[in-house]
Amino acid sequence: MKALEPLLDLLFPPHCPFCGAIQDHPGICPECSAKLPRAEGKDGLREGAGYGRCAFAVYYEGDVRESLLRFKFGGRASWANVYARELLVPAVVEHLSGAFDCLTWVPVSRRRLRRRGYDQAQLLAQAAGRIWETPPVQLLRKRRNNPAQSGLRDAAARRANVLGVYEAVDPGRIAGRRVLLMDDILTTGSTLAECCRVLRAAGAAEVVCAVVAGSRPRKEGKSDEN
Repeated sequence: MKALEPLLDLLFPPHCPFCGAIQDHPGICPECSAKLPRAEGKDGLREGAGYGRCAFAVYYEGDVRESLLRFKFGGRASWANVYARELLVPAVVEHLSGAFDCLTWVPVSRRRLRRRGYDQAQLLAQAAGRIWETPPVQLLRKRRNNPAQSGLRDAAARRANVLGVYEAVDPGRIAGRRVLLMDDILTTGSTLAECCRVLRAAGAAEVVCAVVAGSRPRKEGKSDEN
């Protein structure tokens, strides 16, 4: 497969996931990299009720939002490698280094997996795991296909929508572990909080989280994906 990569790059050249510019190698183009709404310093680590600490690299707005929605719903699965290498992993290294010994992800339901063809959070975890040489482990399963969080604006409704939706795959693999839980987006934190609750109930010693993008400090009535 390695021998075919130059031909594949010629036929299907990589594009910047934010502006679409053709690249000579997969990555974020210099222009987009310079203007991304980055969460600098302590702003890239959010602490919330239920999910504890969550690291993220950029704010979920503008071109970042459009890019992640294309990644999630538009078949751009290969972008997971770029997001992980250039955004997600650096954020984890900066804010959560040494805080975990196990890597997992927020899973989608089987119905959404069939429809989409991939689990975007799993792809991010796998891409990060290749960089760290630490393969992710599936610790959570989605029990049912609940309505999308993006359709719910009320924070209480979003919490209720994910309650009881996730279950531990194998509690014996969780007990005593310090888990890094990965997803793509953080807004209200309801999904992360429920997943963290399940992992802690299964015996996790600690759970920390990481996503590519997080919302800016919320204004009332404004929310999106997770």
